[in-house]
Amino acid sequence: MRLTKPTLFTNIPVTCEERDLPGNLFNQLMKDDPSTVKGAETLMLGEMLTLPQNFGNIFLGETFSSYISVHNDSNQVVKDILVKADLQTSSQRLNLSASSAAVAELKPDCCIDDVIHHEVKEIGTHILVCAVSYTTQTGEKMYFRKFFKFQVLKPLDVKTKFYNAESDLSSVTDEVFLEAQIQNITTSPMFMEKVSLEPSMMYNVAELNTVDTAGESESTFGARTYLQPMDTRQYLYCLKPKQEFAEKAGVIKGVTVIGKLDIVWKTNLGERGRLQTSQLQRMAPGYGDVRLSLETIPDTVNLEEPFDITCKITNCSSERTMDLVLEMCNTNSIHWCGVSGRQLGKLHPSSSLHLALTLLSSVQGLQTLPDGYHHSSIKTFGPGFCKGILHYPEFPETFLI
Repeated sequence: MRLTKPTLFTNIPVTCEERDLPGNLFNQLMKDDPSTVKGAETLMLGEMLTLPQNFGNIFLGETFSSYISVHNDSNQVVKDILVKADLQTSSQRLNLSASSAAVAELKPDCCIDDVIHHEVKEIGTHILVCAVSYTTQTGEKMYFRKFFKFQVLKPLDVKTKFYNAESDLSSVTDEVFLEAQIQNITTSPMFMEKVSLEPSMMYNVAELNTVDTAGESESTFGARTYLQPMDTRQYLYCLKPKQEFAEKAGVIKGVTVIGKLDIVWKTNLGERGRLQTSQLQRMAPGYGDVRLSLETIPDTVNLEEPFDITCKITNCSSERTMDLVLEMCNTNSIHWCGVSGRQLGKLHPSSSLHLALTLLSSVQGLQTLPDGYHHSSIKTFGPGFCKGILHYPEFPETFLI
């Protein structure tokens, strides 16, 4: 038999008004019923526990526990009793027996008991195969098997989305936001004990599912994080490359492994389940051979007074060394201060340099720094391939007074 947690006994209240024919009979019977709560007999509440009446549902991530008992119904002593329990899934056969040693003898009306446990890691059909072999008093060897078939269901529906961070300093950054949508597709509520993201070796993770209230961290879902049947909850995480990987531009190109979700929940009377997703993969945004980002810029500057910005140029190529040339073109409102067409030097593969530039504004108000093909560009030259032009991304706005 399967070992599961008991459930709270619920009674079905049957009542009537005093002027009806039964009078106060039904009400008195409910008050005398030991399974009802005194003073709340009509609320279907109970203080007693009831054992499972059937196998019930078992879900992926839960622990399957079963009690196996071999009883000698005969009036003879049998010898060399060997009990073996295997669990057959669609892909493998697992031995769940705690001991492989045979019992020397089993007397009449005696039994051999065993409890097996297995964390369910596959959905679909499972078959518990119990095999018993023994020897009779006449030396005849006997053998029989019993099969118990059950289905493992999916408890949660997990969907993930990746978002590339956008900041005021760069059109594209290395930060990644992961949104995990978790839906309870069972028929009973769940207490979500833990939903965490275990990052890969290249990333650090920050959970964005709590808020600070009076110096204490509180979940955005409240103190009682119950997930009702068919309800969906969204979790958010921010991942940022570690310093040693962020400095190597070529490492985070293409498909990268982000990490995996670890989900732990509890159901009836604290019965626990746990799921881990497979490694989540994300296609990193394409930067091309050279990437340009804006590191610093003032929010407010004075009219006709120079102000400084700092750019970062990264060679995303893993093989080519770049020769950089800076060309600057003015706009009607903002003008570059410096020498156009100057050499920036060589930029080795997977390395970067910081470039300080000076600008001056001639128009008041909210202005956007030069961007596009006709404003400013960096020419790149590499051995064995044609020259290219890297244009500034759409820079943020600054207020001019």
